[in-house]
Amino acid sequence: MTTVHDAELMTVGPDEAVVTFRTDGEEEVTTSIGDTEVTTTGPYHHASVGGLDPGTEYRLGVEGASPGEWLPASFTTLDRPAGRLLATIATANDVHFGEVECGRLGDLGEEELGPIMRSEPGEPPYPQVMNGAVIDEMRALDPDVVVVKGDLTDAGDEGEFEDFLNAYGSLGDRMQWVRGNHDVKTDPHFAEGYAPYAVHADGVTLAVADTVIPGTDRGEFDAAQVGWLDDLADSLTTPVLVFGHHHLWNLDADHRSGTYFGINPEDSEALAGTVARRENIVGYFSGHTHRNRVRRFSAARDIPFVEIACTKDYPGAWAEYRVYEGGFTQVVRRAAAPAAMAWTERTRGMFAGLYRDYALGPLHDRCFVERF
Repeated sequence: MTTVHDAELMTVGPDEAVVTFRTDGEEEVTTSIGDTEVTTTGPYHHASVGGLDPGTEYRLGVEGASPGEWLPASFTTLDRPAGRLLATIATANDVHFGEVECGRLGDLGEEELGPIMRSEPGEPPYPQVMNGAVIDEMRALDPDVVVVKGDLTDAGDEGEFEDFLNAYGSLGDRMQWVRGNHDVKTDPHFAEGYAPYAVHADGVTLAVADTVIPGTDRGEFDAAQVGWLDDLADSLTTPVLVFGHHHLWNLDADHRSGTYFGINPEDSEALAGTVARRENIVGYFSGHTHRNRVRRFSAARDIPFVEIACTKDYPGAWAEYRVYEGGFTQVVRRAAAPAAMAWTERTRGMFAGLYRDYALGPLHDRCFVERF
C-alpha cells in the first residue's frame, strides 16, 4: 500500500491548482481535482491541473492521503481581476548563493534547535540546485519583470555575488535585484545607492527600495526613500507595487521596539503614511522572514504587506504576480524539479520539526486576489 507523506495544496490560481507530496519510492499516485485526474510518479510528486474556472469550488483528493489542514477536501480558485492583463512579474528572495548549511537560528552553539542541513558529499551546493530550478520555471513563465528581493548571497563575498549574477542574469535585462542584510556582511558599502529605483512595465510601476542597515539584520525605510516613493506615486496614475527585503513593523502593536528585525517602527509608520496618501500604491512585497504571510493595516488603507518564504530551502518558494487593469493575483510556487523537491523535503523538518508550520503559511496568504 502506498504511503503519501506531507500532501499539501501548494498553489491555487484563477485557472490552476498544484498539490505536492512525497512517497517512499517510485509509486504512482492519482490526484483528483474536480473531474480531472492526474497521475504522478514518486518519490517526489508535483501534481498540477490547469484549465480550471475562476472563482469556482472544486473537490480535491490524493490517493492514499486523508484531508487535513494542508490538504483540504475542497478549494475555490481565485477570481480573475477585471480588465486587460498588463504585466506578469516573478520574484524570489533569500536565495543565499554561497551558503553551505541551513537550519541555524544564530550563533547559539548547543542551543540550536537543529537539525543543521548540508548538501551531501558529491552533491551540488543546494543554493545552486534550488535557484537553478526556480530560474528554469521563471524562464518557462516568461514574465515581463523579475525581482530578486535581497539576500542574494550568504555573506556578500564577491564570488557569491558573481554566482548570483551568472545564474539570474540568464533571464536577461528583465532581471532586477536589491540587496539584503546578508549581502553587506563582507562590505557594508556593497551596492550602496543602487536603490531606490523604478521599473516601468505596461500600465504598472515597480518601486524597488533598499531597506538594509549594514551591520545588523534590522531594516529601515529612511526619509529619503519615503520621499522618493511619495513623489513617484504622485507622478503616476497607474498602480505602484513596492518591493524591498525587510518586512514591516506591526502597525497595530501596543508597544515599540528598537531591536525589531524588520523595518523599524518609525520608518514603518512613515511608509504607511505614504501609502495612506497615495491610493495607487497597491502592495508592499518583502522576504527576510523566510515565511509566507500577509498583513493589512487600517493606517495603510488595508493594502497587503506581503512576506514570501525563501527560495534556498523549504518550501523552495518563488512568487508570480499577474497585474490586470482591475487588480492583481499573487500565487506562491514551489520549485518542482526532483532535486529541488528532495532538498526541500529534507529541510522541512528544520528547527525541531517546526519549520513547515512557520514557513508555509496558510493558503490565503500564499495565493490571493487584490482588486483596485
